[in-house]
Amino acid sequence: MRLCEWWNISKPHAGRRRTIPSLGALPSVGGAAAAAFAGPDFRGELSIGELAELTREAQPNVSKHLKLLREAGLVAVRRQGTRAFARLSPDLNGDPLLADAIRSGRALCAEDGSLERVARVIQARDEEARAFFEQSSDEVSALPVAEWSAYLTALRTLLPKRGLAVDLGTGDGALVELLAPLFDRVIAVDRSEKQLEAAARRLSSHGYEHVELLQAAYDDSAIVDRVRELGGADAVFAVRLLHHAPRPQQLVSLLGTLVRPGGQVVVIDYGSHDDELMRERQADLWLGFDRDELFDFAKSAGLIDPEVFAIPAARYGPGPDAHLKWQVLAARRGPKEETRPS
Repeated sequence: MRLCEWWNISKPHAGRRRTIPSLGALPSVGGAAAAAFAGPDFRGELSIGELAELTREAQPNVSKHLKLLREAGLVAVRRQGTRAFARLSPDLNGDPLLADAIRSGRALCAEDGSLERVARVIQARDEEARAFFEQSSDEVSALPVAEWSAYLTALRTLLPKRGLAVDLGTGDGALVELLAPLFDRVIAVDRSEKQLEAAARRLSSHGYEHVELLQAAYDDSAIVDRVRELGGADAVFAVRLLHHAPRPQQLVSLLGTLVRPGGQVVVIDYGSHDDELMRERQADLWLGFDRDELFDFAKSAGLIDPEVFAIPAARYGPGPDAHLKWQVLAARRGPKEETRPS
């Protein structure tokens, strides 16, 4: 392993001095971790497999070095199903020694090309989901009555203003069927041509001329420009989209930028679970989210009055995700506050 010497950094700890390994001293593992973890991207964490790809090391070697970093109190590791994700320990915020180590690690990783691989590794998270949804059937499935009940549960949080609603990741347009009668204008966005064709078929018999179907990624700047052109949305929805997003925090922040002051953000997604088959069957990237995670996403996005509540299981309707717990995150953009950039 190249340049694997440890740098010794001493810092006061409980009345004595301890020697800890520097992240920057392990450019093949610790350095790459420092370079990636320090930024605001992808929930601030990387899986063991992603670190192995970044560093071009075997996963057992990555796990061994992360174990040393974790024992030193530098890295926190959490498990989700069979996968482990590592990030910088939150206890290290503001530590000047760590900041210096990260700068050194970034410099070393820039030299060996590790930093250039970070974006590709994160983009790869999205490829499986993209392929999955492009294989969708040409048939439009009828929306079960029970699933309407799930959407109505989320809609209780809506403000009376009904000028514009935006549905990101609309899929075959199931939610748009409910939004269209309620709002003067609806923008439905999906990056899949096949999904939008299905949505058009679903809506064609209803005469919803005020519904605009746009093919684009949810973070396409053209979407932001279009919504701003219309004065911002009164409500923005992301239904079962968050667990497919490579950067969930960034998605919630984007939702906040699309709503006008006082507007509502509504996210429907799964609670935290351990069903690994959802990755294979539905191209899920994340195995749901804890309540605290959703609250943190809303807070980091600059949204106010966040509320997280469960949707009763009897209202899910049939489907491959009916065994999971569904929940709603509802929050507002402040009347004068600017949301934080995504």
